Amino acid sequence: MQTPFIQNHQLNVIHKQADFLLKTMRTVADRKVLETVKGTAVINAIDAFDQLTMEQKNLLEQMSKHEAAYELQSYLDELEAHVIPFPEVTVKQIQKLFPKSKKLKTPDLASVDYKRTTYLRWMDVATNRLYIVYPYGEQLLGIEGQMTSTNKNGFCMFCNRHRELGFFNVKTRGSGPDQFASAGQYICIDDEACNHSITNTAPLEKFLLAAGK
Repeated sequence: MQTPFIQNHQLNVIHKQADFLLKTMRTVADRKVLETVKGTAVINAIDAFDQLTMEQKNLLEQMSKHEAAYELQSYLDELEAHVIPFPEVTVKQIQKLFPKSKKLKTPDLASVDYKRTTYLRWMDVATNRLYIVYPYGEQLLGIEGQMTSTNKNGFCMFCNRHRELGFFNVKTRGSGPDQFASAGQYICIDDEACNHSITNTAPLEKFLLAAGK
């Protein structure tokens, strides 16, 4: 069995391409058009990776071989075995990431779908504080801030999908020793939907690194 090589955001890219391919299969009868779309879908899926072995590339190319919706879904289900899960974290690890939160409310880690998680987040409803944990390199990043519902839809800064948004505001250190600034972005209210939609981690990482200073 292959070593897992697909991260959640890359799996989201593959799902997006498969959905596009499926819609085309249902609406387009022209064989040449269909073959072009299949080729484009595979190229877009492969482009989500920096490097691939021949075996891994061949696996992604299999997406273009299916002719029916159920075959494509079975293919996507099989890819789950190749997904790199979010690193399982413990309550103690989370507490160390947020040492200033003495009454930290931790998430229900047993309910986390680690294979479909790019970043772990949870709300303390009593305080409207949002906590995020993200694996960056060999370490875990943790940031917290105020989450305010906006009661409007727009594009999430993390997943770039049009959804119901909240405003996430994080206090950061300013230029002076006793000065503080803030970093804020509009992000999805629904963390599961966001994790199932994110296809590029660069905006997420940029914000977390800036907010974590």
